Amino acid sequence: MEQFIEFVGNNWLLSGTWVALLAAFLLHRSKTSASAVSLQQSVFLINRKDAVVLDVRDRKEYDSGHIVESVNIPVSRLADRVGELKKHQSQTIVVTDKMGQHSGEATKILNQAGFTDVVRMKGGIAAWRADQLPLVQKTQEKSSSKGKKKKGKKADSDPKADNQQ
Repeated sequence: MEQFIEFVGNNWLLSGTWVALLAAFLLHRSKTSASAVSLQQSVFLINRKDAVVLDVRDRKEYDSGHIVESVNIPVSRLADRVGELKKHQSQTIVVTDKMGQHSGEATKILNQAGFTDVVRMKGGIAAWRADQLPLVQKTQEKSSSKGKKKKGKKADSDPKADNQQ
C-alpha cells in the first residue's frame, strides 16, 4: 500500500488522468446503456409483462433463429426505423443481438427516441441458444407449383399439342 501511495504521489498527473478517464467512462456507460437483464428475467418479462423483443441482428442471422414474435430491425437501421416501434412505447422492450455487444447502442437510440422502459438481454441469442430456449427458424418452403406452372406453360404455348389431341 505504501508503494501505491508513493507511486500516486510521484505520478499525480498520470494517476489523475486515469481517475478522470475512469469516471468519464462510468458516467457515459450509466447514461447510454440500459440495465441488463438475465435470460430468466427476459423470459419473465416476455411471458408475464407482455414485453416486446427487439432483435437488432441482420436479417440473415435473424432468419437462422429468433425468439417468437420478436421484431427485427438491424441496429444499423434502427435510428431510421424507430417509428415502427412507437406502438410499443408503453411496453417494456427487451433488446437482444448476437452476443450482447451491440444491444447497448440500440438502447441508446431507443432512449433518445423517448422510450423509457428499455432493457438489454445479457448474452444475446448466443446465451439463449446455450440455455436451449426455443427459437423460431424461417422455413424455406420448396414450392412444387413451379413445376406445375412450367408444364402448364408448355402445353398452353405448344399449338402442335392442341392440334394432335
